[in-house]
Amino acid sequence: MRTKLTMYEAIKDNDDNDHQWREKKDIESALQISRSSSLPPDKERLVSLDVFRGLTVAFMILVDDVGGILPSINHSPWDGVTLADFVMPFFLFIVGVSLAFAYKNLSCRFVATRKALIRSLKLLLLGLFLQGGFIHGLNNLTYGIDVEKIRLMGILQRIAIAYLVVALCEIWLKGNHNVSSELSMIKKYRFHWVVAFVITTIYLSLLYGLYVPDWEYQILKEDQGSTLTTFLNLKVKCGVRGHTGPGCNAVGMLDRMFLGIQHLYRKPVYARTKQCSINYPNNGPLPPDAPSWCQAPFDPEGLLSSLMATVTCLVGLHYGHIIIHFKDHKKRLNQWILRSFCLLMLGLALNLFGIFLDSYSSSFTSFVVLIHCKIKIP
Repeated sequence: MRTKLTMYEAIKDNDDNDHQWREKKDIESALQISRSSSLPPDKERLVSLDVFRGLTVAFMILVDDVGGILPSINHSPWDGVTLADFVMPFFLFIVGVSLAFAYKNLSCRFVATRKALIRSLKLLLLGLFLQGGFIHGLNNLTYGIDVEKIRLMGILQRIAIAYLVVALCEIWLKGNHNVSSELSMIKKYRFHWVVAFVITTIYLSLLYGLYVPDWEYQILKEDQGSTLTTFLNLKVKCGVRGHTGPGCNAVGMLDRMFLGIQHLYRKPVYARTKQCSINYPNNGPLPPDAPSWCQAPFDPEGLLSSLMATVTCLVGLHYGHIIIHFKDHKKRLNQWILRSFCLLMLGLALNLFGIFLDSYSSSFTSFVVLIHCKIKIP
């Protein structure tokens, strides 16, 4: 079901006013992508997507506030999946569905590309501003962002990367012919699936093919009774290939190599694992035999893991295409169920071989969207 919401009421007395009116239509948030400026002020909304967006935000607040009390809904320390681990795929899925409607009618590909680049840059800068810096304490007499330790990646940065890649795919890689059947829709967007396959192949090749050598990092040594600042060097022994554990995986190695270990997240989630916390699954003191990587920085929104986040966004884009091209609600449900089942089976099959992707998240997201889309969409 769609409802109409009134957008900006433009007063176009001359060319200058027209230009100002168009400039106002910029990105409203990381999860609400506006359509091109050629659309009329009365903009149609997808009610089911708005409901899904609102519930996802409420779900995020719930797991953030209650996750520390109920470990079963808190983020998984490493292997496995919990309710909190679905929040980020939900956001990316929403971005993908929104892009299908934002670029449904394109007047100029070059203008759309320029706007997509600007919006992605804004998201990156906003992410750096909100969670990239460190605000020092009152006793430190220094305030603001420590550039030497600023966190370069984050949630908004990951959304910006996925949004830009998927937006460019939607702008430049879709066919021009009309969709009259399931086969014609696959043909129209076949290059989108090629991009998803290439990204997944690159991800798997790097994750399981790169050799991870031994590495070192420093932590601040707490020495009571001394005013001197000392650091303790810790060495993590790896020398492995294709390892997916916390200490010796290719994801962390690439982030340390390209971003720098000082620019990674300093409170890694694997600090709550059994190896690193005596209060597992909560944070706690280190066990006596804790491995050396327990206190090492690790970014959950790193470079390599953002590749599969982009694939999740592409999945959302395709589900948006189904809404656009199939007006019959029964056909939409059939298409959603078929693709959700395929993603779920793919995730289970890969899991049997020890390969972990975001297929579980994508399929679960798809089924949740099915529930919300029981509202009839004309």
